[in-house]
Amino acid sequence: MRRLLVLACLAWPSAAWAQHDHAAMMAAAAPAWQWRFDAQASLDLNDQHRKFTGSTTVESQNWFMLAATRTVGTASVALDGMFSLEPLTLPKLGAAQVFQTGETYDRMPLIDYQHPHDLFMGLGATVSGAWSSAVRWSFTGALVGEPTLGPTAFMHRASSLGQPGAPLSHHTLDSTHITHGVLAGGVAVGAFTVEASTFHGREPDEQRFDIELGALDSYAARVWWRRGPWAAQVSGGHLRQPDVTETSDLDRYTASVEYRGATAAVTVAVGVNHLPQLGARSVNEGALLVDAAWRVRPHDLVFLRAELVDKDILEAGGYDPPGFVHPHPLSRVGALTLGYEHRLGAWTHYTLGLGGDVTAHRTPPNLLENYGHPVSLHVRLILKSTY
Repeated sequence: MRRLLVLACLAWPSAAWAQHDHAAMMAAAAPAWQWRFDAQASLDLNDQHRKFTGSTTVESQNWFMLAATRTVGTASVALDGMFSLEPLTLPKLGAAQVFQTGETYDRMPLIDYQHPHDLFMGLGATVSGAWSSAVRWSFTGALVGEPTLGPTAFMHRASSLGQPGAPLSHHTLDSTHITHGVLAGGVAVGAFTVEASTFHGREPDEQRFDIELGALDSYAARVWWRRGPWAAQVSGGHLRQPDVTETSDLDRYTASVEYRGATAAVTVAVGVNHLPQLGARSVNEGALLVDAAWRVRPHDLVFLRAELVDKDILEAGGYDPPGFVHPHPLSRVGALTLGYEHRLGAWTHYTLGLGGDVTAHRTPPNLLENYGHPVSLHVRLILKSTY
């Protein structure tokens, strides 16, 4: 009953939510505090089918952001908070999603589920300023934040408009968007920005209402190039024991190109998780993602997502003893999603849309016996802001 009440509240069009544009907020900061309230919330019918099983659930994927900026002397200060009610609006296992992996439930690795996001998705502050007309600097400290690793997180990509769910490549590209403990700094010169960060490498656990601070034991660096509607990045990082079920570290490398035009947006991203083995071969888990959204008319949006991802689906799970690293029997899975959304209404600060998507999957030979050829379907109401 509690979940149904929360879902009903999320479906009621009473709040205004939109994509966060940090750079624009900083540029517009004035001596007084400038506030911004963004979010996205969906009411989703999720239907998943594989060879032997199927599931149909009603759920909500959502996020909410509150930000404030102001000028202090010659610098700008920004405070950011991001939150999600998914611990209440999704099952404890998360949203059913064929071939998805990442994080745990009941101390076992999640497989075929996208975990709920934590209540606290972001809590941080950024100070920025200029050394000259051509050189800017910034420094960020966050209890919960994003290290300088990976492309724009999926929920903030313009090319993911209409698709609130995480891609299968999430834990190869941008899963660090919720990290408990981050210090980061950057310098921008012209179209280029060079960033570096140190952070706590362990992924969030299944306790979704707390903050699990720890040692700043991991690091990452990223270079952005931005010009007009184009943005590109290359990044790499070392994550100290990110998976609670394993004792191994992980090196992650990503590259991406993003285009954000007036009516169309596209992201192409590649990533590799490099996992060293003790006394054996290393393992490389790769991912390729293409996201695109096209507003064919003011009220009509068409979108797609195509992926190829190496997944550790055949691993039985459980906790490894100290000093032991299990082999990873990888499976290269694929997914192609096609979707459409129609805008039902537009008001001063928000829009309400009705849409859906269908996903067909590529099943590798080693998974055919258990999975067959899965198909997924979503039908959703989705509320977004126009701030």
